[in-house]
Amino acid sequence: MASPNSKFTCVANLWIRQMVFEKAGDANEGHLHNYDHTTLLSYGSVKVNVEGKTTEFKAPQVIYIQKGKSHFIEALEDNTIAYCVHALRDKDTEEILDAGQVPDGIHVDSIFTIAKPL
Repeated sequence: MASPNSKFTCVANLWIRQMVFEKAGDANEGHLHNYDHTTLLSYGSVKVNVEGKTTEFKAPQVIYIQKGKSHFIEALEDNTIAYCVHALRDKDTEEILDAGQVPDGIHVDSIFTIAKPL
C-alpha cells in the first residue's frame, strides 16, 4: 500500500489537497481534524474508513467528514483522484500554489509561496 501523490494549494484560506491514487489499495494515512470538511472524489472509487466503519463511494461524489473522527481513504481503482477541501478557520496562513496551477496571464506576486513537487 502506497500513499497517494499529493499537491497542495491554499488560496484565501481555502485548503485543497489533490490526491492521485495510482493503484487500487493505495491509501492516505489515518488522521482527524478539529473541523468538518469535504473530500471531492472526481474519478474512480474509494473506501472511506471512519473509526472502523467503511463506506464505498464512486465518482463523482462529495464525501462529508465530521470533525474529530479518525478517517482514511483507500482507492478501489487505479488512477483514482480525490480532493480534500476545507477552510482554514483557526489561523492565518500563507498562500500556497503549485507552479503548474498558474495559467499564463496571472502574475503571482510575493504573497504566494510556490510549492515544490513532492
